[in-house]
Amino acid sequence: MYNHEPQNYICPFCLVVQGIENEHVLTKQSDIIFQDEYITAFIAAGWWKNNKGHVIIIPNEHIENIYDLPSNLSAKIHDLEKEVAIALKGVYGCDGVSSRQHNEPCGNQDVWHYHLHVFPRYKDDNLYGTKREMTKAEERIEYADKLKRYFSKKIIR
Repeated sequence: MYNHEPQNYICPFCLVVQGIENEHVLTKQSDIIFQDEYITAFIAAGWWKNNKGHVIIIPNEHIENIYDLPSNLSAKIHDLEKEVAIALKGVYGCDGVSSRQHNEPCGNQDVWHYHLHVFPRYKDDNLYGTKREMTKAEERIEYADKLKRYFSKKIIR
């Protein structure tokens, strides 16, 4: 329902889940901080300058948006969202955490695969007043490594 994915769409997030790196994928396998049979979480390639290292959580199955997201996957994604929020507080030392998710063109969805952003927040960071900037994989590795270490010591249900 309410789908806008173009015909013959090459989904970059499906490629991430499949372990593929090519011209359609900005995310590298080194960005992945958590993956199980249902969901994957990774450091986003696009950053807001005062909120570096935010995390995107996706279902491994190709699901375009929240309207098509089964409740069981939603629960897994949001359980991990809580764990990521706790990790960001502990690992980044941020002052707070924000989550957001977009659906359809008028909702600012830009990848036709359900995804949830989890941002580290800092006092006066102006997240909603700054623009997204694309990063290089080398810039993301420090953030990914910190969160991988955190999750390697944690059992996620």
